[in-house]
Amino acid sequence: MSKLSEDLVQMKKKLGEYVNVGRLVGVHEVRREPVIAVTPDKSKMKPLKKMKSCDVHFMAVDCSTRTLKRANNWGVYLFRAAYALVKRRDVHWGYEEKVCTEIGDAHTRGNALTHRRIELESKMALRLLHEENVEADQDSLRSLDKGDYILLDGGSFFGGKRGFWISLYEESLRRNINLLCVSKQSSTLHDEKGRDFIAATTCAFSSYPIWVYHPVEEANKDKHLYGDVSIVKLCGDSPRAFRCDIMEYLTNYEANQLISPLTSISEDPRCLGYPVTLWLAHDFSTPSNSKLLHYKYQVEETLADAGLMDVLHMEELACDFPDELHGVKHPFQWEWIERV
Repeated sequence: MSKLSEDLVQMKKKLGEYVNVGRLVGVHEVRREPVIAVTPDKSKMKPLKKMKSCDVHFMAVDCSTRTLKRANNWGVYLFRAAYALVKRRDVHWGYEEKVCTEIGDAHTRGNALTHRRIELESKMALRLLHEENVEADQDSLRSLDKGDYILLDGGSFFGGKRGFWISLYEESLRRNINLLCVSKQSSTLHDEKGRDFIAATTCAFSSYPIWVYHPVEEANKDKHLYGDVSIVKLCGDSPRAFRCDIMEYLTNYEANQLISPLTSISEDPRCLGYPVTLWLAHDFSTPSNSKLLHYKYQVEETLADAGLMDVLHMEELACDFPDELHGVKHPFQWEWIERV
């Protein structure tokens, strides 16, 4: 509750300045992930060894963003960062929540939300790396050790406004942790004709039931790309393949040996072909509607006490009529994050 109070104080300050002063007009561009266009090469594909179980820890972190209140020039959001730690059938998890306020148009706010989300994921993963026990009441839950895995959601971009923390990369290197970045989808990977590279590769080279294609592109730290871009198919019963970036310090290992342990956590029927640790982190990062309503009422109560609610509510009304036409009462009822 003390953290929430701090967040609400910051919200009141930012929105108070907006009401009294207005906002700065102009968009601050944020570096976008560059397009990668290459011709598929069958020689880069190697079969994976299917593993029923693996005696290591797999940890994943993910962060959700839900809109509590918004208008054309501002928004108040709930971030929920969660982790999942899986070893065989044992699952441990936890989460942290934070209310953030952003001023600006939808594009500016969207960039800021992406930066904050990646920052919270990096902070949580780094904190877990430094702790002997993730939770004090679970003595059996040790910290990650050599040979364990950390799975991040997204490409292997570190540093800058859109990248994970470089300190997370460096600590994983120091601890000999297998750090991988697995993307739910990657629209920037194209073949030589501009088609989706993952789909083109999967269709052209399907002789193996499970495989790794490595590398699509090699790591280049000058461009903040800290891992080799690869494609993995982790379950023979699923048609899906995913981008998986292998950190540069791991590329001295054979890619198929490094990736094969992921097959042991990629046959859960809830997310067939996708590492269940990442799915669990994503699932645990989703707050309930009742909790979202609780935070929304806390925000409105704070704004009302500060004498800001009336003018800000009029700005909401000027923005949310399309939502009302679609039967949406609260902005967090929209499924897509892009509605910021």
